[in-house]
Amino acid sequence: MPAKNGASAKFHLRLDRGTEPAIGPGKVALLEAIEKTGSISAAARELGMSYRRAWGLIADLNRVLVEPAVEAVVGGKDGGRATLSSTGRKVARLYRAIERDATRHTAAATRSLLNLVAK
Repeated sequence: MPAKNGASAKFHLRLDRGTEPAIGPGKVALLEAIEKTGSISAAARELGMSYRRAWGLIADLNRVLVEPAVEAVVGGKDGGRATLSSTGRKVARLYRAIERDATRHTAAATRSLLNLVAK
């Protein structure tokens, strides 16, 4: 939501489990990229991250959820693929819904705050 002075705001939610980050914008973007590409390596490339980093984020996410978010199928003639589980799709969908709702419900106050930012 840009203001006349060029300032803008975007909400990001981060859920923690204790002191450990559990769900946040990077993990959700990775889930969405995996859903789009069908591949962890392609999703990592699309987001400009290493394959190792993507796997680490997936492992973290799978560890904190009640069910794994990503299901990988290894190897084969054409290589492996990855899909989101129903839990993974639900995490991404709920996360984006919360962002949209936060943006919509705070629009007036956010606009007022943005107008206080110098040009």
